[in-house]
Amino acid sequence: MRALYMAVGRGAVACATPAAAAVPRRSLLLSTAAAGAALQSEPIRLSVGRSASGAAKLRASADAAQAAATSFVSKEEAFAWAKKDNRRLLHVVYRVGDIDRTIKFYTECLGMKLLRKRDIPEEKYTNAFLGYGPEEAQFVVELTYNYGVDKYDIGAGFGHFGIATDDVSKTVELIRAKGGKVTREPGPVKGGKTVIAFVEDPDGYKFEILERPGTPEPLCQVMLRVGDLDRAISFYEKACGMELLRKRDNPEYKYTVAMMGYGPEDKNAVLELTYNYGVTDYDKGNAYGQIAIGTDDVYKTAEVVKLSGGQVVREAGPLPGINTKITAILDPDGWKSVFVDNIDFAKELE
Repeated sequence: MRALYMAVGRGAVACATPAAAAVPRRSLLLSTAAAGAALQSEPIRLSVGRSASGAAKLRASADAAQAAATSFVSKEEAFAWAKKDNRRLLHVVYRVGDIDRTIKFYTECLGMKLLRKRDIPEEKYTNAFLGYGPEEAQFVVELTYNYGVDKYDIGAGFGHFGIATDDVSKTVELIRAKGGKVTREPGPVKGGKTVIAFVEDPDGYKFEILERPGTPEPLCQVMLRVGDLDRAISFYEKACGMELLRKRDNPEYKYTVAMMGYGPEDKNAVLELTYNYGVTDYDKGNAYGQIAIGTDDVYKTAEVVKLSGGQVVREAGPLPGINTKITAILDPDGWKSVFVDNIDFAKELE
């Protein structure tokens, strides 16, 4: 479960690619990320034939009843509910140009495990989930390969993923020995004491390697740049029910960071928001997709987002063809998050 930092402690990284686990039923992000759809802001709509019109009306009626039943008395009640909701970061979705090449790099150089992989030829895409432990318990990555697309623009807004390890220097040397690209040698972070390094995967995504011994969540960060940090913090606190775990200003290097999440930073994956002095907007490219977050009620979640002034780009409800309920939102900087019903997600992993 903790392949990377355990392996480093022994002076070796697990380099063999493990066999993929049994593939569950059609998954949420396999649907939302198909053929590049993860970046689209349009809601997903059911396509119903004439013979199914009665069922569609029943479904619409049930959804309307569910939505009506979720109304909160006040904004305060809504924001308080979001804080108490059973939430955690599930996975982060992004696109790659050669999925087998990326899987090889992540398993051999970063010590991840291939948890499952699925090819959907009729929709012309392939997905792979990788991480340091099972999806039902840990934060993982979801790679999406769209047939015939071998390159994406990462843009300037996406920052990096974070991986915690016992020993940064040993990890970097093992990555280098496997042909990995080291872009920042081990040393203290600017304005701080934590030892870090940076490496790049074959598609140019950056990984920050952090020295944090014994962490239960090796895949520990997703860093995104924002144009107004206080605005972003307020959104993730109210709309997403996250906590501001810490905030650090570095005037010498002209940036401020805020760690947001659903539990202590040393035990949970977190969202790192970065504000660079004077920069209010970023090119997001077309490579990064979204973060998926678990919730006990997608209908209430969508209502909370609306009450906080956020944008819901996919109304709460079941995905076409399957029963998994989701809602998709955009933060004030245009970064996308998808909330997934906890019970439905658990069923998909059976």
